[in-house]
Amino acid sequence: MRIAISACLLGIPARYDGGTKPCPAVISLAEEPGVEVVAVCPETAAGLPVPRPPAEHRDGRVVFADGGDATEAFERGSAACLEEVLAAGVDFAVLKAKSPSCGAGRIHDGTFTGGLVDGWGTFAALVRDAGIPVLSEEDVERTVASARRGESCDESILALVCRALGLL
Repeated sequence: MRIAISACLLGIPARYDGGTKPCPAVISLAEEPGVEVVAVCPETAAGLPVPRPPAEHRDGRVVFADGGDATEAFERGSAACLEEVLAAGVDFAVLKAKSPSCGAGRIHDGTFTGGLVDGWGTFAALVRDAGIPVLSEEDVERTVASARRGESCDESILALVCRALGLL
């Protein structure tokens, strides 16, 4: 099974603040026998530096907190990562929740105050539109917790996580 995973979730310093967001459940998933990982970061793929100003979606654009327009860079990096993901033939993606690149279903609201709105990060939307299922690390954590409580994995995309972890 091939899985695209946001680099920051694997402990690779790619975030805007120079940090990481390692997720133990995602790292465990990545380390399972038979799992091949394609680590992605659309922002660094676009050549954006680490660290860099934070960015959020606002009025159909991606903007930095300092007011600069990052839309072109985000689109370029997202397209490059999508090519990599498609070439690798990934089964699904686990992407960083709320990220302007990788957020799936909920992203920051463009005010840089921590507010959230329904929406998709630039890369996550491309992956979704290419027909590849997209999960966040929060989805993986919930699935693992449910499985550890003895609850069965349902027939949704989360069943892929259970299958990769040998829980099905």
